[in-house]
Amino acid sequence: MTTTDTATRTPLIELREVSKSYGNVKALQGVSLEVHAGEITCVLGDNGAGKSTLIKIVAGLHQHDAGSLTIEGEEARLGSPREALDRGIATVYQDLAVVPLMPVWRNFFLGSEPRKGRGPFKRLDVETMRRTTRAALLRMGIDLRDVDQPIGTLSGGERQCVAIARAVHFGAKVLILDEPTAALGVKQSGVVLKYVAAARDAGLGVVLITHNPHHAHLVGDRFVLLKRGTMAGSHLKSEIALDELTRQMAGGSELEQLSHELARPTEPVEKDAAGEV
Repeated sequence: MTTTDTATRTPLIELREVSKSYGNVKALQGVSLEVHAGEITCVLGDNGAGKSTLIKIVAGLHQHDAGSLTIEGEEARLGSPREALDRGIATVYQDLAVVPLMPVWRNFFLGSEPRKGRGPFKRLDVETMRRTTRAALLRMGIDLRDVDQPIGTLSGGERQCVAIARAVHFGAKVLILDEPTAALGVKQSGVVLKYVAAARDAGLGVVLITHNPHHAHLVGDRFVLLKRGTMAGSHLKSEIALDELTRQMAGGSELEQLSHELARPTEPVEKDAAGEV
């Protein structure tokens, strides 16, 4: 899909000059981004850059103080995470909010359990949940050994993948992922990024929150860099190489100044009385 095609489509989510303060602390100031179907928008920044505040606004936990948030072209102020979910915005946090001792299928349907029977005989439709969970995971290319195993026995990467598949199954249009590879090794990070790309290919608009420019550049279509609550940059993938993205993420000129300050001083060369070395 070309940049021109993208520019003519209405974004699933668009933030324009959004700001948020907590008392006298300005957590976000003038931040803008777009999320399109079938694309991954990466939000990069160090701790304290404003990434968490941005997530909370889009996920319906907090409301912005200034600027605008539009969902499929309609201006909105989300009042709760349930309202965001009803509008097709699913958020997967780092802690994943799973119940470790419950089986995979139970966590997959947590809060949305189908039931069968009537009146006092109404009960959980366990077989449907097992079958649906297995099928939904396979559609994403995730082949678990057993959906009856406690989800706590899965690796961190596998749990992230289950959460992504769950969002896709329940009809999310926008998937927000909060640092999904932060606590993972190289191999597991690769697995998670594979399923992030699968969600994109399924037509979702994905927001990937990360502090890792290498992971972002592997899968991202758009990059928004945050620094102390303000925008430090906004780029399409065609506009920025990995080296430059890494340099901006690391602080650019500030890093160069720090490198200069930390450089080992050159020892003066001693000369003899005749002025020779």
